[in-house]
Amino acid sequence: MSKSSSAADMFDVVIAGGGYVGLSLAVALKQGDAGLKCAIIDPKPMDMLHKDPRASAIAAAASRMLTQLGIWDQIKPEAQPINEMIVTDSKLRDAVRPVFLTFDGEATEGEPFAHMVPNGVMMPALYNAAKELGVTFFAPGSADTFRTHPNHVDLILTGGEVLQSRLLVAADGVRSKLRDLAGIRTVNWDYGQSGIVTTVKHERPHNGRAEEHFLPAGPFAILPLPGNRSSLVWTERTSDADRLVRSDDFTFELELERRFGHHLGALELGGPRQAFPLGLKLARDFVKPRFALIGDAAHGIHPIAGQGLNLGFKDVAALAETLVDARRLGQDLGGFDVLERYQRWRRFDTFQMGVVTDVLNRLFSNDNDVLRAVRDFGLGLVDRMPGMKSHFIKEAAGFAGPVPKLLSGQPI
Repeated sequence: MSKSSSAADMFDVVIAGGGYVGLSLAVALKQGDAGLKCAIIDPKPMDMLHKDPRASAIAAAASRMLTQLGIWDQIKPEAQPINEMIVTDSKLRDAVRPVFLTFDGEATEGEPFAHMVPNGVMMPALYNAAKELGVTFFAPGSADTFRTHPNHVDLILTGGEVLQSRLLVAADGVRSKLRDLAGIRTVNWDYGQSGIVTTVKHERPHNGRAEEHFLPAGPFAILPLPGNRSSLVWTERTSDADRLVRSDDFTFELELERRFGHHLGALELGGPRQAFPLGLKLARDFVKPRFALIGDAAHGIHPIAGQGLNLGFKDVAALAETLVDARRLGQDLGGFDVLERYQRWRRFDTFQMGVVTDVLNRLFSNDNDVLRAVRDFGLGLVDRMPGMKSHFIKEAAGFAGPVPKLLSGQPI
């Protein structure tokens, strides 16, 4: 659906970016208060949403939120529960990869701590839910610039349309143009690594087991998908990743087999391969007057802990609860005092996760024998401490710290 606008149009919330974060925020806001006038600019075309070959790890807390939003029942038939996770640490040439750490897959009894969900299923479900709830879409179109006034924001689109809103939410990704226009600085650095993402078919069933192999160049994660398929997040030095992505299928599959191993039988590429540069980028501020950041626009972290998407869902749950509560109290949705609540809720948690993933990547992405001995001892120690493992499961499931209502499966 596509609409044009004049300067007289006034929305309560305009969301720049139509990915999973922007769409889920719109759905959460409309379900929390059907009277809120919400718009999304730059949504992806529906055919692109269906064709997205990637898959995402959805933590238990996020699946509770999607259940509350009425999305999960549509997704669940295509979702693969993660029943077990193992962690190894070895060199590429090692013939044996000893398992140092194992987790069972339940956050609570009968509830897996995470599912793998194809993006081509999740994204259309969110899009359709937003559309059915009356969210306005402006497509094609993207933000060119914006001007903040005492009582509203003027958002100018690339086609010249002007939207007025009480609040502008930037969900436009890690290279957020709107974040830069707002003057929000970031802490960032490049790891010199890239993540290769692809899907692999294999001969034997994975039984819902996820594997993370710490190799000298970075983690090699095998994440189960429905059927005899797995999603890979394969970290390599950027130059090597680029070479591998450009190589022919035979060369790529040969290198893949060296890392994947033979425990699931014969391997076959099951989808396209892509490489994404990896780095750390954390916004110093999450809000300005009448402006808020969510998702990758607020934080880009290393995928070593599989928490990037789930941090975005936490942002959605916290911001939606903040705004709906403010609406019920008759407060100004774009007022800095309202937005500061969201910032306090999310900024520390995000910085903490950024630091954790940074330390883990630096600790494990190397070939230092002394460091390997120390970290392997640490992994083995954790494996013998049920209380510590339960804490890590709680973190991975998204239940650590103050949890917004939606992530607990409650309405806002």
